Amino acid sequence: MSHTAHIPSHRKPRRGGSRSALRAGVAGGFLSTIAVAGASGPAHAEPVTETIEMPVLTSADLSAHVAQAAAATQEIALDAELQAQEDAAAVKASKEAKKAKAEADREAEAKKKAEEKARADAEAAEAAAAQERASRSTERTTLSTTASTASAPSSQTASAPASGSAGTVVAFLKAQLGDAYVMGASGPNAWDCSSLVQAAFRQVGIDLPRVSQDQSVAGTQVGTSNLQVGDILYWGAAGSAYHVGVYIGDGKYLDAANPSKGVVIQDLSGYPATGAVRVL
Repeated sequence: MSHTAHIPSHRKPRRGGSRSALRAGVAGGFLSTIAVAGASGPAHAEPVTETIEMPVLTSADLSAHVAQAAAATQEIALDAELQAQEDAAAVKASKEAKKAKAEADREAEAKKKAEEKARADAEAAEAAAAQERASRSTERTTLSTTASTASAPSSQTASAPASGSAGTVVAFLKAQLGDAYVMGASGPNAWDCSSLVQAAFRQVGIDLPRVSQDQSVAGTQVGTSNLQVGDILYWGAAGSAYHVGVYIGDGKYLDAANPSKGVVIQDLSGYPATGAVRVL
């Protein structure tokens, strides 16, 4: 057998068998060196009598190298696949985190709007309830005024006008209960003490002065122990009074008291008047 019988042809090696191709290249180079040396030797050189044994490449060696290359290639492919999976997982996690944050923001905004709506509904309900209470109070005041008007003539003393003017004055005053006290105001929803008295007596055709000092001397002076419904009460000296109200019977009077109370009914025992004048 020729000494080059086991040398493979110089085909382009496969990528997976790089080491096998290297060994084949070494063997081929060695043979080429021998051939060149023989060609350049003297013409009279003696014939070669010694045979040089070349490395033998078996199919088992090639298979082993191919297997090693395939394993390395497979390991690289697995590493690349794992890296791709990790990258994909990171991208997915980032997207899910953004989605979760957006959902949380939407839920927070919806909760905030719901709370604002609940507060607005509660305020509206409270306003409606207050309006309902005010309406009922007005109805009660109207009913009370009607009853007072009907009973006023019979509750007057013999000196009370037969026309029931005192009842008309008291009815007007009670219709203003709950109105505000504002210094200098003259109605219809805010009064000071003298403007309320002036407006009440105007209902029966009596034109009183505007201020309390003048109202305290506008009629006949009467003692506070001999009061009749419709008498004007005053606090302070006659002619320089600082406050006025109207006696409504049963030891009570109605006045525009002050900014904190507004128009109210009060008991004379708690704040006795200085004097009274009678104009009816």
